[in-house]
Formats: sequence, structure tokens, C-alpha cells
Amino acid sequence: MLQLERKPLARETAQNQIEAGGGHVVEIPGESDWRDAAEQVRDAVQVDIRFSSFKDGRGFTLATQLRERAGFTGRLRAVGDLIPDQARYLHRVGFDDVAPERTDLAADWAKARARFSHAYQPAQDKVTPIFRHRQARPGDDLAALNARYRGADAADILRDAIRNEWAGRIAVLSSFGAEAAVGLHMIARIAPDTPVIFLDTGRLFAQTEQYQRALTETLGLTNIRMLRPDAGEAAAEDGDDRLWQRDPDACCALRKVRPLDKVIGEYDALITGRKRFHGGERLALPVVERINGRIRVNPLASWDAEKVNAYFQRFDLPRHPLSDMGYASIGCWPCTAPVQDDGDVRSGRWAGRNKTECGIHTPSRIAAE
Repeated sequence: MLQLERKPLARETAQNQIEAGGGHVVEIPGESDWRDAAEQVRDAVQVDIRFSSFKDGRGFTLATQLRERAGFTGRLRAVGDLIPDQARYLHRVGFDDVAPERTDLAADWAKARARFSHAYQPAQDKVTPIFRHRQARPGDDLAALNARYRGADAADILRDAIRNEWAGRIAVLSSFGAEAAVGLHMIARIAPDTPVIFLDTGRLFAQTEQYQRALTETLGLTNIRMLRPDAGEAAAEDGDDRLWQRDPDACCALRKVRPLDKVIGEYDALITGRKRFHGGERLALPVVERINGRIRVNPLASWDAEKVNAYFQRFDLPRHPLSDMGYASIGCWPCTAPVQDDGDVRSGRWAGRNKTECGIHTPSRIAAE
């Protein structure tokens, strides 16, 4: 039986995983037998079928067989030696996207790729898809969205997310921290009435509370939604105000995770300001992902520190008061410290502990419905 190789560490495949929302991406040669391939691609979010030559039509047949016979409903991408004249048929047999490697045809491909802006190519009756089993599944839409947003400007991603993709059902999750002004400024220019969820944990720096009020007024944001921990739960679980010291995960759950869980069902998507250069679990951060059944949009995922700083300067945005004191990532005061000279952006959070995230961006054991 043909052995198919998963390549999660290959550069191209690693990028594909980001675009696919973190799911498995598998590449198979176009000459593969569909029966050998079917089991290997069963749990893949995206399958790349490689064409060794544009004259070899076996990749077309394989795509149709994976759709029709194997019932594969994920994302199919044609890669390798392809020519623009093939775009129409590639789409018709079930491909969602292409990654041609011939640089001499780049201009022609720019036009031909427009065919892949739809979910499928209709058959001759213009109603029935050429493959019957095409159905959306968790992860399939993420791949399409990430492909759409690949290389797009952050403001364009936000504009599409707020006005089109999740219109009226999207909110911003902001800590009003060291870099928050960048994304909030973009949102204020697009739709200042977008709900902005601010988690007031009761343990924030006074400077953060002041900055939240000042930045809201400066940007003209009109829909700040402040969430606080349940007073009864806080009294029962943190009566001595030392829960952060005894069990920081429990403290985050009380003051951040559970308050957010109570309202998150009101929205189909949440916008965050997370970025890959923050390191840790964020290194493979996609632009669009699903956490506990809910969509997160990370329009600044590919930004680095230099680009963030340039944006602050370009629009003369106010900085968080603690930024000049060495705080690069700002959370609750008991668990936040200035970054040391050799530390990364988030090294001041929970310093000395085996903890890097508060939990609001971490999948729970039982996904939310």
C-alpha cells in the first residue's frame, strides 16, 4: 500500500497548517490510487494533490475519486506544475485552490485564480455540484477563510469580518494592554460601535483602568462591554485575595474564563490582538481559528514588534502608561512584571511559573456547544 507522508515540520506545510486553522495538512502525489489515499487523508483539513507535470491528468481523477468515492469534504488544493488553462477544470472536479509553481505564468494565474472564490463549480444544470458529497464540516470553512485572508492587510480582514462575514455577530476581546491601541484604532475607523469586551478582573493595574477610559474616548469607541467576576464566586473561592498565589489557573478561571464564557454565546466570532511573535503557543497562530466551537479572528497574527511600533508612530496613538516602565505584556498586577533584557514579549507574565496563557484562548476539555 502506498505510504503517504505527513509533513507538519516542512515550511510550506507549516504555513498551510496555520492557514487551515491548525488542522492536519497532507500532500499526496497525483498518481496515487484513491483507495490507498482515502484512509490517510480521512482526518485531514486540507489535502494537497501534487501535479508533477501539467500534462499528467491523474491528479484530476484523484480529486474526483476522493470527493465522490471516499467522500472527502475537506479542502483540496492542486500544487506543482500547473497552467492557467487548467483552472476551470481543476475547480470543476473539486479543487478549492491552487498553488502553481511556474513563476513565468504568475500574471495569467492571477486572473485564473478568480475561479476559486466559490465553494464549487456547478455541473451543466448549474445547480448540482459535479461531486455530490461536498458538505461543510468543522475546519473546512477555516481553511477557506484563512486562504482568503492570506497576505491581506489587517484592516481589510477586520472590515470583511465586521461588515460581511459575521455582521452583527462579532465582538472584540481587548485587554487594553501594551499593543491594544493598534487593533482598536482600526476597528474605530471601520465600525466604532463594534462591541469591545473588557475583562475587569478586579486585579488590574490602576494605569490599565485609566488607559481604558482614555483610549476609549480618544478613539471614539461607543460600545465597551465590561465583564467582572461573580461576586459570590469570588468571595467563596478567593476570600483572602491570595488565589493568584495558590493556584493562578483557578484565579484566571474565576476572573477571566468564566465571565467570558457567560457571554460568548451571544457572538459567532471574537476578534483578538494576538500575534505570532509573542512566542509560545502563539507561534503557529492562524488568522482564523476555532476554540471550543467559537471562531476567533486574529488579524494581527503575522505582525512583528517593528510593525506594531510603526503603526503607533504613524497614527500618534497613546501608549499604555506602563510601556515606558518595561512592561511589554500587561495583565493583572500580581502576575505581571517588567520584561528583562533577554526576555521575550510575554516573559513578564506569570514569571517563574509554568504558565503562559490565562485560559481564554485555550480549548477546554469539553468544548462549548
